[in-house]
Amino acid sequence: MGGLGLEATEILKTYFGYDSFRYGQDGLIGDILDGRDVLGIMPTGAGKSICFQVPTMMLGGVTIVVSPLISLMKDQVNALNQLGIPSAFLNSTLTERQMEKALYNAENGVYKLIYVAPERLMSYDFLAFCAHAQIPLLAVDEAHCISQWGQDFRPSYTAIPNFVAQLQKRPVIAAFTATATPRVRDDILGKLNLKSPTVMISGFDRPNLSFDVQHAADKGRTLYSFLSDKDDHASGIIYCTTRKDVERVHANLLRLGYAATRYHAGLDDAERAANQEDFLHDRAPVMVATNAFGMGIDKSNVSFVVHYNMPKDIEAYYQEAGRAGRDGAPAQCLMLYGDKDYATHMFFIEEARETLSKEEEAAKIHRLNQMRAYCHTHQCLRGHILEYFGENPDGRCGNCGNCNAEFEELDITTDAQKIISCVARMENGGQSFGLATIIDVLRGKDGEKVRQWGLNHLPTFGITQTTKVKLAAITAYLIAQGYLHKTTDQFPVIKLGKFAKQALAKDTLLIMRQRKQAVVTTEEMVDAALLEALKALRLDLAKEHNLPAYTIFHNTTLLDMCAKKPANISEFLRVDGVGQVKADKYGDAFLSVISGFR
Repeated sequence: MGGLGLEATEILKTYFGYDSFRYGQDGLIGDILDGRDVLGIMPTGAGKSICFQVPTMMLGGVTIVVSPLISLMKDQVNALNQLGIPSAFLNSTLTERQMEKALYNAENGVYKLIYVAPERLMSYDFLAFCAHAQIPLLAVDEAHCISQWGQDFRPSYTAIPNFVAQLQKRPVIAAFTATATPRVRDDILGKLNLKSPTVMISGFDRPNLSFDVQHAADKGRTLYSFLSDKDDHASGIIYCTTRKDVERVHANLLRLGYAATRYHAGLDDAERAANQEDFLHDRAPVMVATNAFGMGIDKSNVSFVVHYNMPKDIEAYYQEAGRAGRDGAPAQCLMLYGDKDYATHMFFIEEARETLSKEEEAAKIHRLNQMRAYCHTHQCLRGHILEYFGENPDGRCGNCGNCNAEFEELDITTDAQKIISCVARMENGGQSFGLATIIDVLRGKDGEKVRQWGLNHLPTFGITQTTKVKLAAITAYLIAQGYLHKTTDQFPVIKLGKFAKQALAKDTLLIMRQRKQAVVTTEEMVDAALLEALKALRLDLAKEHNLPAYTIFHNTTLLDMCAKKPANISEFLRVDGVGQVKADKYGDAFLSVISGFR
């Protein structure tokens, strides 16, 4: 037990039901009890809360927990009270009367832990309580919020040192976060003024999570293909950048018969709360949401997280993806990437420019570029993430899309030199343009913009008939390798990069690795169309009988129908998941649809 002693072990078993501490927990708890500041960097699901809740039970007075997550406060306080550990929270959801009652109870020693939003730390009533309270421990959750280089900087966190200075006796400070680069780590240590702290990094790797990035021309179809392999009861989260995408994806899933719900800031509080409850209780196992959802959500059976759009940075991505597989079971993390995702985030940064310092703006753009680099890498995806957080992974993980995919090497020298020459000719004329215009010039599309700027007179006008998709992929590769440079303006343009001259040299050979495209057979195309038709029929029957779609037949049953293509009731009964009752009820309808595909 690392010298913790019997009392800590008994508390862990009696209150939390665990026989032993996880890696890193015992060391942090021991240092807290010894009066030493700590910084714990532990991945989602590693048990950060235990590290301050156990010592709280061994110390006198009350522990103050600073947390920005209102939903997490409520859930953790409810859970602690159920465990027999009296706790309370103070945030904007309380009425004035409820706040007064909570502070009155706190003054009378009712609570062992008080969760408080950072905005309330310097309020008169709370400071008045703290002036006379015994506070041996201050726990700072989501500690990365104090750093401008973190993915979720909150100015209210900068009040924490001032709050500590108001206390009669400085408490032990224990800071925790799931995601922190070395730069953010240093920021946390400095801005919280931690004294000779123990820094414990338990590792960022989540071996049970598999990662994949797909460059999807049609994200809806790609998402549908991904979900069609899932059991009807599989629980997952689909993150979208905008409310509009949430509404569209959610509506399409309902149309296809999925039990899905939605969450974004445009819904009223009552609907958001109801939808969250439906997800937590698996009445709607699929949640489509913006990043407003999930902070503090502790749902253990989430088996997949899909990012319909590229997130703003790797920290946000890893935190959101990490909501999958908290039970330790294998889980999938899929990102659907499109070039518009980058432009959307640049637009958000532009919109917020007046409220950002130059340092904050630079940090946001830097993290966004790092996120885009992840989407284009051909290296191990897990390794890319772990290196970002300062770790040195060993080789390829064997559990990500890049490690498991087959790659082919393409000689792109001719097309690459044409693209770079086109950009050079534009720059020589004193202009730079975006990707679409460059491709139009290369392919000889004589549109209004091309004529307006005289680009139809360039020597590179119409010099290739390579497809738009391939030209875009080659350009992305050239940007990633430094042959070209894409600006970070709201309307980005492409310029020559620092290695452009090398690419135009006479004996240059440029090779681009890309994933081999799966060959889709006619039979597979038929099966995909049949599956869609069967799901449409299932949805119609579900509406007719006022039932959830999956109670008619599970997806796995529909997939077996596609494989076996039964021609009569006798064969229909051989499909996995089809019994006599359902064959009598629905057999004729499904056989009728299948007959059109045999």
